[in-house]
Amino acid sequence: MIRIRKLSPLQIELFYKLEKSFLIILKIFVLLYRPDIVDHDNQINTLLPKKLSDNYDFVVIGGGSAGSVIANRLSENENWTVLLLEAGGIEPMLSDIPIIFPTYQVSPIDWQFKTEPSSYYCLGMNNRQCNWPRGKVLGGSSVINAMLYVRGNKKDYDNWKDQGNPGWDYESVLPYFKKSEGNKIEGLDPVYHGTNGEMTIEHFKFQTPVTDYLLAAGKEIGYRIGDINGSNQTGFTYSHATIRDGLRCSTSKAFLRKASKRKNLHICTHSIVEKILIKENSKTAYGVMFRNNEKTYTVRANFEVVLSAGTIQSPQLLMLSGIGPMDHLKELDIPLIQDTPGVGSNLQDHVAIGGIVYLVDPPEKYKFKQFTYVLPKLISLKSLKQFAKKKSGPLYTAAECEAMAFINTKYSNVSADYPDIQLFFSAASMNLDGGRFSKKIFGLRDDFYEKVFKNINYQDSYSIIPILLRPRSRGYIKLRTKNPEDHPIIVPNYFNDLRDLEVLIEGAKFIHKISQTATMQNVNARANPNKIPACSIFQFLSDDYWRCHARHYTMTIYHPIGTCKMAPAKDPMGVVDSRLKVHGIQGLRVIDGSIMPNIISGNTNAPTIMIAEKGADMIKEDWMSRGHS
Repeated sequence: MIRIRKLSPLQIELFYKLEKSFLIILKIFVLLYRPDIVDHDNQINTLLPKKLSDNYDFVVIGGGSAGSVIANRLSENENWTVLLLEAGGIEPMLSDIPIIFPTYQVSPIDWQFKTEPSSYYCLGMNNRQCNWPRGKVLGGSSVINAMLYVRGNKKDYDNWKDQGNPGWDYESVLPYFKKSEGNKIEGLDPVYHGTNGEMTIEHFKFQTPVTDYLLAAGKEIGYRIGDINGSNQTGFTYSHATIRDGLRCSTSKAFLRKASKRKNLHICTHSIVEKILIKENSKTAYGVMFRNNEKTYTVRANFEVVLSAGTIQSPQLLMLSGIGPMDHLKELDIPLIQDTPGVGSNLQDHVAIGGIVYLVDPPEKYKFKQFTYVLPKLISLKSLKQFAKKKSGPLYTAAECEAMAFINTKYSNVSADYPDIQLFFSAASMNLDGGRFSKKIFGLRDDFYEKVFKNINYQDSYSIIPILLRPRSRGYIKLRTKNPEDHPIIVPNYFNDLRDLEVLIEGAKFIHKISQTATMQNVNARANPNKIPACSIFQFLSDDYWRCHARHYTMTIYHPIGTCKMAPAKDPMGVVDSRLKVHGIQGLRVIDGSIMPNIISGNTNAPTIMIAEKGADMIKEDWMSRGHS
């Protein structure tokens, strides 16, 4: 048996001294040695408000994962003028580097939303609130996410169509996935993958050895290792990621850097939209009011306003503009334009159990190498040189999810290829940095961290996150005030339907099954023995224990959707139709993840980009059919 190699007090002390300066040193190395990251010649052109025109054919609100795509596609028509308004600025240079993506959560380029305090979930977090990171930057959450490219399951889209949304079945949306996809992974079926699109897809350039063990364990259990974005979803895989030559490929990089040079596309950053301007009599959107540097501006839209502010802020802006539940708007003295009760309802998210940690004893051959991620070992001159001069090394991975799996619990139909749990395999865990970043990112209480993780700080370990793919619980978003900069009320209602909790428990039990395989026992995989204090009354690893654990270490996977539901007019909770037009309002569409009627079975960034591609084509079809070519 190989003993755990704990870091010495000197190593830990040096880590704390270097931690704050590491990013500064990294930036210097990038400026000196990595002109491909600096990319001076392709930075986004933006305009100050005083340079803008009084009117544009299209005004796009939000330059995130969807808005970046829409602005690009609409401005392909040189006869149309497009304005893109974004509340944040240009993505930071270092956001290109995969390993440091968590540092941009709870940062100035994150909206830093929080859920309302709850007695049923997020109990281990400060004030019983979960952090909900969302990107406040051109590129939106594609700049601060884990870069994972997952489409979901074919049945998800067929179900959308069956709910009365023609044109949204899998066969109809597949071309739009392929349109933006520039996949560089070898051996994939071209029936399902595009290779010439703007959004580059690769495996992470660096894989940690423990990840190989975890995939081998999956194969030992009987799962295939292969493409989860192809003909079948069930199985294990090295993650497909939105990266280009090893570096993050955000929608800002993919869709705006070159497009911003077009004369008919204007981009105005640091612009907070206050409301959409709508003619009350005709119920026609005709412009946008926004604030920039403490001044208020108005711009008109000749054809349409396109709202792409995301699942939280798209319904917020609709309500601020007078479109939403009548009683709620009346409470805030907002003049009613359209009584649409579904605005802000139907909130869904992929909830997960966090903090499931397994300790390992690395094989002797990894004595002086990374077997898992322990941050003091990572922050070194060697890793900087590898990255800056050789374009290699551990900075080229998002250790939190180098690989993933889609599995079936006893609650799913195994033969239907419709898995109900997704697993993220992390070559790191909460203790990788002594809680320095992890407590901040997840909002964990100090006492909670110390009792569960402190005595295993910096030890070699991995973590697996079980994710509920199709939650039954539904939450909502409401306005807190009439100020667009005040965060809205966010109530996800995790576990409101107890069946969600039962499926997640099966995911946690499967994770333990992985640790008991011969593959993982070769490295002496064993569960973190520290119980969550409030759960200590239950037998460790029992169903009751996992129920308690889930309520305390509740984790969002940053996939909120559904608050501007796509549905036919007969559905009282529908907000947009299948052409993404807001019911009852002319000249206004919502095009982002908020329109999903049901959450898809996987990460939501790729489907959001697909929605933007399809939505942009719909706009082109509608206006060109009227002779506006």
